[in-house]
Amino acid sequence: MALRDACGFVRTVLFSPHHFNTCSRLLLWGELVVTLAAIWIVPYTEIDWKAYMQEVEGFLNGTWDYTQLKGDTGPLVYPAGFVYIYSALYYVTGRGSNLRLAQYIFAGLYLFNLATVLTLYNRVAKALQLPTFLLVFLGCTAYRVHSIFVLRLFNDPVAICLLYVAVLLFVSNHWTFGCLVYSLAVSIKMNVLLYSPGLLILLLLAHGWHGTLPRLLLCAAVQVILGAPFLLTNLPGYVARSFDLGRQFLYQWTVNWRCLPEWLFLHRGFHASLLLLHIVVLLAFATKHWARGADFRRFLQWKSEGKLQKQDILWVLFTSNFIGICFARSLHYQFYVWYFHTLPLLVWSSPLPAALKVLVLVLVEVCWNTYPSTVTSSLVLHAAHAVLLCALWRKPLASTKDQ
Repeated sequence: MALRDACGFVRTVLFSPHHFNTCSRLLLWGELVVTLAAIWIVPYTEIDWKAYMQEVEGFLNGTWDYTQLKGDTGPLVYPAGFVYIYSALYYVTGRGSNLRLAQYIFAGLYLFNLATVLTLYNRVAKALQLPTFLLVFLGCTAYRVHSIFVLRLFNDPVAICLLYVAVLLFVSNHWTFGCLVYSLAVSIKMNVLLYSPGLLILLLLAHGWHGTLPRLLLCAAVQVILGAPFLLTNLPGYVARSFDLGRQFLYQWTVNWRCLPEWLFLHRGFHASLLLLHIVVLLAFATKHWARGADFRRFLQWKSEGKLQKQDILWVLFTSNFIGICFARSLHYQFYVWYFHTLPLLVWSSPLPAALKVLVLVLVEVCWNTYPSTVTSSLVLHAAHAVLLCALWRKPLASTKDQ
């Protein structure tokens, strides 16, 4: 009898959303130990940190022409927010020489980011009936994510951390402050723009054009203010370098397109095809799913007082980003953090059978931990993405109506 009760309790804990918050706190404490252990045990691997320091050193020495800022890995290709953040790290870490201190800073960033994500999940756990065992896919399987944060010190985690803070502000109905933080995230790395189509739809549904236009201007103003020193020095150079949409990626690092020959991977026609597919799928989701339950005329309204459900906000934003991931010209290993923390929510809100949901999450994780990438891992990753994207298409947004 006692064994049966114990099994029942374990089953309730694992499959019910009622223990999500308590287990989230336990996960955070466990992640603190795991992250510190990773720093102490696993050797640091130098990839971009020295180049980051060289790039911001040029700025700190008085070079404000973006075309002149570069490091060992090439020219600086990130917006101005990156320069300011890594300039601060340059000073705090003794010109980048104190790697252990930098790792501790990124460990704190990792834990703060995870706490923010867990807060988002807790806000919608009961509404979406999220099982507690999904926490395994947010922390326990995050080998590659730990590496990106504390063993590589990439700039992607900084941008993503700010992005999730912005999303938390959106679901808390702080849209103006959320747009401010969102634009700060874009100023670190422009991949955050993948969320912008979904964000635009949400702003229009919640505020109409009257509330949307000022917030869009706020986002633009943040970029102009942060980039002002560089814009005034060399405007075309800054825009071309920091928001280079035509940048070529190296075939040797691609995770998602190893299944193609290199000549096709680098072909501009292939890139244009992916962009076209990206736009078509975004439009399809925007018109048929994200605004389901809302009259199209609502997008033309000057004012709107609609209050969106938290789960709908997350679904639209995370789907917008995921569509961009599916049609990305290349995904490098550090790009995994772009959507890692969104996958459990997307998968579990889809109409897939439970076993297939778990399989999709496992396959994606296996593919991202296959190094170097192979034809097989690339194809499996695309298959997992395709299954999830089709499932998301079958699952329309429950409601974007006023509460």
